[in-house]
Amino acid sequence: MAQQSIKLIECPRDAMQGWKTFIPTEQKIRYLNALLEVGFDTIDFGSFVSPKAIPQMADTSQVIPKLKLADSRSKLLAIIANERGAEDAVLFDEINYLGFPFSVSETFQQRNTNSSINESIKRVEAIQELCIKNKKQLVVYLSMGFGNPYGDPWTEEIVFSYAEQLVELGIETISLADTVGLATAEQVKRMAGYLVNQLPETEIGVHLHSTSVNWREKLAAAYEAGCRRFDGALKGIGGCPMADDELVGNMDTEKMIGYFEETNSLQLNTQALQNSLLIAGEIFN
Repeated sequence: MAQQSIKLIECPRDAMQGWKTFIPTEQKIRYLNALLEVGFDTIDFGSFVSPKAIPQMADTSQVIPKLKLADSRSKLLAIIANERGAEDAVLFDEINYLGFPFSVSETFQQRNTNSSINESIKRVEAIQELCIKNKKQLVVYLSMGFGNPYGDPWTEEIVFSYAEQLVELGIETISLADTVGLATAEQVKRMAGYLVNQLPETEIGVHLHSTSVNWREKLAAAYEAGCRRFDGALKGIGGCPMADDELVGNMDTEKMIGYFEETNSLQLNTQALQNSLLIAGEIFN
């Protein structure tokens, strides 16, 4: 393992991007600043993608200057889908990570990034070079990592093969993404465990979607497999609008915190967490 302590990645961007009504920029700023006080390792806060595709995130560049980062230990991650978005994102010193959704489903890759899987491999290579030049780190999400609803070819071996290709390109962090909530706990444990063991120099994370019934077993499976990087969203809201309107939501961060604090000290600001939950309740209602 590249690291052993628990890393919680809070994903308000994932929660906000599919919300039906536009969330005012000032509301986004207020919510993100509240989250920055909690003590999450990273905040997946916005994206640099076509405003036609994801109108909710069109104001990301306006949000950044208003974020109170000086007293926060959290780092910022922005999602990009191509080199143009990456070129925009690297201009901001405040951003630490760029996140690229690399789907093992050809259909979803076209829908999500308007490129084929082969074209996306080349994009990853170009974006990785851009990140190195600008002192950013690229995080690649293996989306549809546990299967897809389109009938596209999928096996665990296909997923592992793409992960190995990404590592050959210099990617140091890969997150297995359960984009539409298809993963079983057994799959999570087996696949995450394989990647953790076969790619010991690579940080392997999970971006799991779950219901109120199966979240715990999925989370436990990933942890037992050796994952220490976990994505979530407060109140379990969110999912990719490019996939389906009836997605299983993100894993609820509050539940994740409760699970991990049974055995780990996360050193979070509980008052700031409660404040963030109150704001989330106002925004997502």
